[in-house]
Amino acid sequence: MAGAPRKASKTNASNAITADLVAVLVAVTDGEPKIMTIANDGALPSGPFEFSHRSLQTGLRAWVEAQTGHPLGYVEQLYTFADRGRAGDAKSPHSISISYLGLTREDKVGQGFEAHWSGWYEYFPWEDQRAGLSPSLAKTLSSRLRAWAKSADTTSLQRERWQRVAITFGLDDREWNEELVLQRYELLYEAGLIPEAVRDGAAATTVIPGRPMTGDHRRILATGIARLRAKIKYRPVVFELMPAEFTLLQLQRSVEALAGRLVHKQNFRRLIEQQQLVEETGAIAADTVGRPAKLFRFRHGVLAERAIVGTKLPLSRT
Repeated sequence: MAGAPRKASKTNASNAITADLVAVLVAVTDGEPKIMTIANDGALPSGPFEFSHRSLQTGLRAWVEAQTGHPLGYVEQLYTFADRGRAGDAKSPHSISISYLGLTREDKVGQGFEAHWSGWYEYFPWEDQRAGLSPSLAKTLSSRLRAWAKSADTTSLQRERWQRVAITFGLDDREWNEELVLQRYELLYEAGLIPEAVRDGAAATTVIPGRPMTGDHRRILATGIARLRAKIKYRPVVFELMPAEFTLLQLQRSVEALAGRLVHKQNFRRLIEQQQLVEETGAIAADTVGRPAKLFRFRHGVLAERAIVGTKLPLSRT
């Protein structure tokens, strides 16, 4: 009968879609980037979106505080992962992960919480290019990726694979692009060279060093690192990670830690001064060795005065 109400169909519980809220919470301490982890450092703070949560961000904040005791400050939505079978089990209920990037300062985790601050280069050792890769890691990466490229069925596919490897990992005299964090992780997964790929069924005799994470949490972390590396070039978000007062060297080391690359000291300082991002406090750092270092603070008023043209990194190519 036209216009008659449709009979509600029964919903199969196995077809339900669940949503997990995942936090990439970043701090920089003593020139090293850290992330908040749980589950013996094998997962990012996370939890399901529930009916009691007023919004996605409210739910995220509730889970992070419950698991870590750390209230969230600056936070922005990162990405939504919805691929089926992302956790290695294509038969499991379909779930999506809605990830967020948060910037904070490291503080002591209180008793009774499972959280821990972990160095993000423990999970992505190949991403730390500040002193260059160790010869053993560089050799392993190059040889295993070359073997994977050569294992393709046709010559054209072999060339295509190696071109992707060279571009992504900065081989064959190509420049290293610090923002290709996710692409490098995905390529290593495709080549079966990381534990997550082995977990998901890849046959591998060698895996690249780097701590694995549950589900697709290391993939989410890679996305967060890439976002932050891009963002520090055009927005002064690095100051969200700095103490109220800092030396210019501490600021430089923090930028280098995030980028995984060295910067030209004089160019970096000139750029900071030209953009009037900081101002002297009139105080001197008490714990510096050698020549006394001036203390600076971020000029919050600069955000209201003008649009920030960028905090471009004068990256060292040497």
